Amino acid sequence: MNEDEIRPKLGYVEPYEGESISHYLGRLRRFKANSLPSAYSLGKIADLGAVTGRWEKLYFNPRPTQQELEALASVVAVNADRLTEMLPPTGMTLKPRPIKLCAACYAEEPYHRIEWQYKEQQKCVRHNLRLLTKCINCETPFPIPADWVEGECPHCSLSFAKMAKRQRRN
Repeated sequence: MNEDEIRPKLGYVEPYEGESISHYLGRLRRFKANSLPSAYSLGKIADLGAVTGRWEKLYFNPRPTQQELEALASVVAVNADRLTEMLPPTGMTLKPRPIKLCAACYAEEPYHRIEWQYKEQQKCVRHNLRLLTKCINCETPFPIPADWVEGECPHCSLSFAKMAKRQRRN
């Protein structure tokens, strides 16, 4: 019996186009069939340890290796190449803080895009709106995308989608 045969498989969660790995891993952990309490619990299943916690926080230094992505792929049933698409392209600088959001995009399809975190990205290219870095109501910085359960500010509960009304043109 090889290692892949004894490694548990998790319930399948379809990745969204352009979704950040942070948001995807959070959705994967919360999926009813999985119910994993932490990034570490996911890393333990995939034999990756705490590295998945770093990925949820959008820390990619060092960049995930092909071997790490294949280990994760083996338990989530998503191709390693597809997981690579959820990371910034090689050579692209990512700014993990503050977490950025285009509320107009989120209103259309509620998930975090990896491109919003690119260091040079200050606006949404689709809507030509400045990316938000905090709640427009209470000014609380956005939590990591893995923790976006309800799609709202964790402090005042304002919906991310409703924030689009006050998002400025760039």
